[in-house]
Amino acid sequence: MNHPVTIVRSLVLMVLLLLVSMSMVQAQSGPEDKEVEGSIYIPMQPAFVVNYGGEGRLKYLKTELSVRVNDVHTAAAVRHHMPLLRNAMVMLFSRQTEDGITTQQGVTQLRETAKAEMIALLESEQAEGTDVLEVYFNNLIVQK
Repeated sequence: MNHPVTIVRSLVLMVLLLLVSMSMVQAQSGPEDKEVEGSIYIPMQPAFVVNYGGEGRLKYLKTELSVRVNDVHTAAAVRHHMPLLRNAMVMLFSRQTEDGITTQQGVTQLRETAKAEMIALLESEQAEGTDVLEVYFNNLIVQK
């Protein structure tokens, strides 16, 4: 007859082996194997802090962005090309004028321009089409 401690140890060992094998199967399936319902939001971190406005007194803009995409392939492309996209956003934000970022219309235009630049960059780097749906400001702070 088996000792109760031996039976418990055997059961624990079997459960551990089952958990390890399940995690190995999950690790082998890549992001392209996963079905994603709805949108994927990718934060662009850390926050952007840039000078803007050209000549005269220094003016600062601080913002955090999130990119909304529709599929895992575009999400992977955004993550892969994040340094390129961040550089483009820094350059875009530093070109802004005071009117361009202190009015609602200007901020809306800035979001659309950021989205268009991201799409253009991703399409120039990827052979496949990209599905960037939106670029959102999580916050936007302007110091004049």
